[in-house]
Amino acid sequence: MHRVVALVHPPQSTFELGCAAEVFGLERPGIPPRYAFSVCTEQPGSVATYAGYDMVVTDGLDALNQADTVLVPGWLPTEETPSPAVTRSLQHAHDRGARLVSICTGAFALAHAGVLDGRRATTHWARADELSTRFPAVEVDRDVLYVDHGDVATSAGAGAGIDLCLHLVRTDHGAGYAAQVARSMVMPPHREGGQLQYAAPPHPTQIDGSLAPLLEWATERLGEPLTVEDLAARAAVSTRTLARRFTDQLGIGPGQWLLAQRIAAARELLETSDLPVEAVARHVGLSSATNLRRRFLRALGTTPGAYRRAFRTDPR
Repeated sequence: MHRVVALVHPPQSTFELGCAAEVFGLERPGIPPRYAFSVCTEQPGSVATYAGYDMVVTDGLDALNQADTVLVPGWLPTEETPSPAVTRSLQHAHDRGARLVSICTGAFALAHAGVLDGRRATTHWARADELSTRFPAVEVDRDVLYVDHGDVATSAGAGAGIDLCLHLVRTDHGAGYAAQVARSMVMPPHREGGQLQYAAPPHPTQIDGSLAPLLEWATERLGEPLTVEDLAARAAVSTRTLARRFTDQLGIGPGQWLLAQRIAAARELLETSDLPVEAVARHVGLSSATNLRRRFLRALGTTPGAYRRAFRTDPR
C-alpha cells in the first residue's frame, strides 16, 4: 500500500483536503485499494477550517516519516511562513525519497522548503504573480492544471487538485485503474486545456485619459480588421509611442491587447450564444474558425468547442 499523508494547517481549506481524501482515501466497491491515506498537522488536536468547523487531527509531523507521498492541500494565508519544524519535515521527506505534492496554495509551503527552486511549478492563477515575486527561483507556469516532476508535483486552483491526484494514480497504477477511480467519482480521467480558461478575462485598472477612449473605440470594433497602425492613427501618435503607452499602462503591447480582447469576446459568445464557431470567429475579427482555434489553443490551452462544452450557459 502506498502511504499518502496530507499535512494540514489551520485554518485549513476543506475542499483541497477533500480532493486528496476522495482520490486516495476512499474505499470503492469493486476497485482494489492501492493507497493508505491519513492526515497530520504540526500541533495535533483541534484544527480550524475555513468551512466554519474544527476537525480533530491526532497525528503530528512524525507521520511524514512513513509517507510515500506527502501532500499539502493548500496553505493559507499564503503570507504565513511555515515553521522551521514544518520546513525541515518537508525537506527530510523529499531527501529520503518521498514524493511531495501540493494542491493550489500548498505550493507556497513547498517553495518555502526550497524543493521548487529551479523548477517549473504552478498554483491558482490568482496567486501566480505572488508566488513568482516571492520565490524568483521558481519558474511559475500560470497556464497548466498541474506540473509533475516525478518527485515533486504542484496543481493549480482547488479543482485542479483532483486532476493532479488522478494523474498521480494513473502514473502509479496505469490508465485503466485511474479510469475506474475517475468513473466512480463521475469525473473525466483527464481534462483538456489549462487553468487560464477558468480565469476571468483581465480588466485594466490603471488607464489614464490618453488611452481609455482608444480602448473603448477599439472594443466596439473588434469585428473589423483593426491593426496596430489603425489604433495609432486613431490616437494620432506613432506606433512606437502607442506601444510605449500600452506597455506603461497595461503591461502588454497593442497587438497583444487587441488579440486578448478578441479572445475575451469569443469566450463570451461561446458561453452565451448558439453561433457556430465560424460565425464567432468573424464576429470578433479573427476571420475564420481555423484562426480562432489556433489563437484559442495558444491563449487558453483548449479549443473553442471544448470551452463551449465546459462553460455553455442558456442565452438570455
